[in-house]
Amino acid sequence: MFSLKREYTEYENKSLRLPSVLIERVQALANENEMSFNKVVIRCIEYALENSENNVR
Repeated sequence: MFSLKREYTEYENKSLRLPSVLIERVQALANENEMSFNKVVIRCIEYALENSENNVR
């Protein structure tokens, strides 16, 4: 199940270009859960990787 938790101690910067509609949806999810946009993006990526057919880790 998708959950919005988990913290990291080390970060690196990476620039991404995302469609405006996607940014709006992620920001809305972040606002609803009182989280940063960045934390929601991290959790979405983790969820996608954990649940992919190739199970990339």
